Amino acid sequence: MPTDQAIAAPGADGPADAPAINLLYLGWSLAAVAVMVAAIVSADRWFLEFVHVFSAILWTGIDLFMGFVVGPILRRLDPGVRRAVITRLVPRTLFLMPTLAIVGGTSGWFLAEQLGYFDLPMPYLWWVIAAVAILVVLTVQGLGILLPTNLRVYLELRKPQPDGARVARLMRFYIFVVASQGVMQVAMVVIMARFSAGL
Repeated sequence: MPTDQAIAAPGADGPADAPAINLLYLGWSLAAVAVMVAAIVSADRWFLEFVHVFSAILWTGIDLFMGFVVGPILRRLDPGVRRAVITRLVPRTLFLMPTLAIVGGTSGWFLAEQLGYFDLPMPYLWWVIAAVAILVVLTVQGLGILLPTNLRVYLELRKPQPDGARVARLMRFYIFVVASQGVMQVAMVVIMARFSAGL
C-alpha cells in the first residue's frame, strides 16, 4: 500500500488534470442567496419555509454523507486516487457548502422569528437556544475551518510536487470536523422534529 508521500508523485492524475475552480458555481450560490432574500422580504411563510427546509435537508444530507461515507472511503484509497477524487470534489463543494449553511441558517432564523419562537417562555425557549447554539457552531466550523482547509488541500494538491504529509494531516482534521458536524446535524434534526411536533 503506498504511503501518503506517494501523493507527491506526478502522474496522470497530476495538476494538469485537476479542474480549476469554476466561478459559475459562485453564480449559482449568489442566485440561491437571492432566492433566500426574496423569501425573507416576501413575508410568504410557505416560500420561506420551503427555502429553509430544502437548504437544510441538502446541508444535513451532504454533511452526513461526506463525514460518514466519503471520509472513510477516502482514507482507504491509494494516495493517487485520493488526490484525483479530492481535486475534483473540492471545486464542486467549495461554494455549495457555505451557501447551504448561510441560506439554511439565515432562513431558519427569520422563520423562527416569523413563528414567534423567540418569544416562547421557559423551558420551551431552551429548544430555540439549543438550535441557535448548534447553528452558530456549525456555521463557524463551516466558514472558519472547513472552507479554508478545503481550499488549502485543493491548492496543495494542484502543485507539481504536493506535500503528501501536509495533505494527510489536513484531511484527517477535515474529516474529524465534518464528522462532528454530522453529529450536530443529527441533534439539529431532533430539535426540528420537536418544533414540528409542537413544543
